[in-house]
Amino acid sequence: MLRWTLIFLVIALIAGLLGFVGIAGAAAGIARIIFYIFLVLLVVSLIAGMFGGGGRSTRV
Repeated sequence: MLRWTLIFLVIALIAGLLGFVGIAGAAAGIARIIFYIFLVLLVVSLIAGMFGGGGRSTRV
């Protein structure tokens, strides 16, 4: 997911340099939304990992 954010960010930068302001704004907006979704999923994963326990036991 972070890969898609970087792809849209590069598209936005290239479009901005070439003068395509509308495309640059749209790509930057999409990159921002995907990045926020990534952050939310990261926090949820960290919290689930802390409280979930993993489900595996190392005792024999």
